[in-house]
Amino acid sequence: MDRRSLLATSFAAGLLALFPQGAMGQDSGRFVDLEPVSSAVLAPTKVVIWLPPGYDSSRERYGVVYMHDGQNLFDPKRSNFNKVWAADKSALRLIAAKKTKPFIIVGIDQPGVDRGRQYFPKRMLDFVSPSVRQKLQKQSNDLPVISDEYLTFIVTELKPRIDAEFRTKAGRKHTAIAGSSMGGLISLYAITRYPHIFGHAGAVSTHLPLGDPNWSAEERNDILAGWRRYVKEKLGKPAGRRIWFDHGTETLDAFYQPYQENLDAALVANGWNKGRDFSSKVYVGTPHEENAWAARLDDVFGWMLQRW
Repeated sequence: MDRRSLLATSFAAGLLALFPQGAMGQDSGRFVDLEPVSSAVLAPTKVVIWLPPGYDSSRERYGVVYMHDGQNLFDPKRSNFNKVWAADKSALRLIAAKKTKPFIIVGIDQPGVDRGRQYFPKRMLDFVSPSVRQKLQKQSNDLPVISDEYLTFIVTELKPRIDAEFRTKAGRKHTAIAGSSMGGLISLYAITRYPHIFGHAGAVSTHLPLGDPNWSAEERNDILAGWRRYVKEKLGKPAGRRIWFDHGTETLDAFYQPYQENLDAALVANGWNKGRDFSSKVYVGTPHEENAWAARLDDVFGWMLQRW
């Protein structure tokens, strides 16, 4: 290598050392990988945080979206299915287009075989018949539902740490929670149980049938009635909260339409205004999987965070 080439190489290396990731080109934000977060109520849980462009060079504070199934949000190598929501890419598009202000994403890993009982809204068991409740419990191998413990972990352990270690806007106006399928259920449950913490929820392809969707007509009607009671007695009036709902029409999502229409009607009857307080979209021809959710995540974030 001649002297001129050596000087050029040394100069480039110096620039890389001086400037943070993305500073010499497009800033794509950065990830912070927390070691499994210890908890008094759950097994240690891995958490990955995405910080938006400009975070390191500013003193701004940011809203936060807490998302379930963290393995399937960012990195295909960590995904259960080798496909992801690409949540950071969606955020980058919306921020660049000025459709939302920059925000932080907190991805919380799911616990594998315990995912179902961690994401199942425990209090819904009180709104179904004993026979349906028994079937749901058998589908969980008769293990206890731990969704209340999971939300306790987020609200009393994880969120206080995020708010202490990062520049967040900690109030409910700038705090959202989102997920798909059972992750949609736990997001709806979170905004029900902690209305003072979460002002927005994203319930994508929400698994409103609760368990195996091949219910009898009588069982299905029992669950539909249970959701109507849940909305009236537990979710309550919107009180400034906003929820995004959607579903496709293929694979598992093919079961969801009557459940979502039932829930929509219950929301309206309870004072929720469609379009203002909640959104309910149908994506015709789309299945129940990560690529479909990635394709509409701009819609989800764009509607849910438009007032940030």
